[in-house]
Formats: sequence, structure tokens, C-alpha cells
Amino acid sequence: MTAHTTHIVWDWNGTLLHDIDAVIVATNASFAELGLPPITLATYRDMYVVPVPKFYERLMGRLPTDEEWLVMDEAFHRHYWAAAEDSGLAEGARELLRDWQQDGLTQSLLSLAPHEKLVPLVQSHGIDRHFLRVDGRTGPSHTSKAGHLVRHLAALDGTGVTAARTVLIGDAVDDALAAAHVGARAVLYTGGSHSRSSLESAGVPVVDSLAEAVHTARELAE
Repeated sequence: MTAHTTHIVWDWNGTLLHDIDAVIVATNASFAELGLPPITLATYRDMYVVPVPKFYERLMGRLPTDEEWLVMDEAFHRHYWAAAEDSGLAEGARELLRDWQQDGLTQSLLSLAPHEKLVPLVQSHGIDRHFLRVDGRTGPSHTSKAGHLVRHLAALDGTGVTAARTVLIGDAVDDALAAAHVGARAVLYTGGSHSRSSLESAGVPVVDSLAEAVHTARELAE
């Protein structure tokens, strides 16, 4: 892989969008629906895992029933999207996206957020022009990212983007697993859903800023 052919696939929630406060508010609102106590940010980061029902299992000691899942999922999304509109981009994100594009390199955005919600939010931040594609989730919410990434890269066929020349920048172990699934690289950022120790278990570079993430992506490409 050479630097001039590197493609970045950016995660959205917890990576480009600094929305962890909105996530905690929505998570605790969903727990309250079942009479469960609220959790702290530290607990969330230590326990979070995808698919989300597994995260609830860690906290509840069992998987939620189908009925409980529907209640919690609805409550989470209702509270999250009300708060997400007030969430800003992560530090330096706007400039990093601009500079990567100005260097003649390509990037795209892939999220498990619902596509119909994701696209307007990305547009509202004025950064959609930097991406070859913006893809959100169109199926069930209790999915992982691996299959989503397969379809995303397939849709980029013909642009010169290949998995071997791709670095996925995200905030979750699931991002690293998805990258490995398709033969891409991954860099994980500590500003989102996972603790550093949890991210380090994935065996890929872990960084504390998006600037470090981009720098590391360039190094991986050399």
C-alpha cells in the first residue's frame, strides 16, 4: 500500500461526531424504561460491545427479551436523536477531512446509524462534500459492521478503492473486526464508546485524537 492510494473509511458516531454525552443520556433513558439503574460513562466504555443486545446482556446479566429489546431500542433512538443534533464534530475533524481531500486522497463514511437520519446530520455539518460515499444502516439495528463494510466497499468499486488500500478509523472493537473481515487496516480512537483497554484488545493501533488517527493511517499505508 502506498500513501497516494490510501482510502479512509470513517466511522461516524463516537468518531467524527462527538456524541458520547448524547449516547449516555439515551442509554440511561432506555434502561429507565425497564427500571434499571443508570450507568456512568466509565462503565459504558468498559462494558460496551456490538451487537447492542450483547451489551445489554453484560449489564442485565441476561439477554433482553424481544419485547424488552423493542422498548429499549425505541427509547434509546428517541432520546439519542433529540440530543444528537446538539453534538459537535470531534476536535480537528473538519480540518482533517478537508486536508485529506486536498492531498488528493479519498475517504468515505460508514455508520450503523439509520441512513435516513445519518445523511441529513452529516449534511448539516457541511462535510458531506469530502466523502465518496456516505452509508448508514438500512437493516435491523442489532447488527455488526462487517457485512455493512463489505457492501460499502463493493459500492465503491470503480473508484480505485480496494480493501487492501483501506484504513477504517473508528471507536469500537467492532470496527477493527470489520476491517479484518475484509482485509483492511484499522485505527481505533478513544474518544467514543470504548475504554482504551478494551480497544487495545483488538490488536490494532489505538490513539487519543483524530489527528493521531490520520497520521497512523498514513504510516500504515507506507
